[in-house]
Amino acid sequence: MTYSNLSKIRPKLRTSGNVTGNFGRPKAKAGSSLNEIGGDGNIGLTQNEYLNRLYYALDNTTDAKLRQFIYTEIKKILIQQGRW
Repeated sequence: MTYSNLSKIRPKLRTSGNVTGNFGRPKAKAGSSLNEIGGDGNIGLTQNEYLNRLYYALDNTTDAKLRQFIYTEIKKILIQQGRW
């Protein structure tokens, strides 16, 4: 019988190395890498400008679903501003 080295192999506990659980890739940290896309968060449209665009769209559309959506958006903004 030949001498085998298999009896000296000890099982290793999984306490070292990368923390995986994402199919072998390192675990993702909380948050998104897309957070920096908006820059400072200003998209160039104030709430009053948005409200004016909604009023314009409400006057110029005939679609019932779109009119209902615009109406609810205007209502939300005006309630938030305390003008409803």
